[in-house]
Amino acid sequence: MPISRIEGRRARSAAEVQSLIEALYLAQREALRVPEWDRQIRYVGHKAEDFHVVPGRSDNYLLVEITLFAGRSLEAKRALYRRVVERFGRLGVDANDVTIVLHEVALDNWGIRGGRPASEVDLGFEVGV
Repeated sequence: MPISRIEGRRARSAAEVQSLIEALYLAQREALRVPEWDRQIRYVGHKAEDFHVVPGRSDNYLLVEITLFAGRSLEAKRALYRRVVERFGRLGVDANDVTIVLHEVALDNWGIRGGRPASEVDLGFEVGV
């Protein structure tokens, strides 16, 4: 049940944004094995002057932040990073222009399905991949 945000520092067309969202969604499905229906991804665009990055990054730079249930293995995280970079690369984003940050949150700290802790709900998928 990741909640994801892609932030960019240049204007992108609606089609480009949708392609980035789809690429991130597919990478999450492959690496984290999230269910097909689980798609909570936002794109936020910034003017370059409002989004400073380290030297060596281009205007194509993307910051991806994913908040997700704690419990994924390092292997799954590596696969996620690799797949995101590969899929964004197919869209013309250089690997050096992608930063991915994961925010892992304990199941007890997610209120879902009527305000119940996620630890008390059958999620319908395995977190510990």
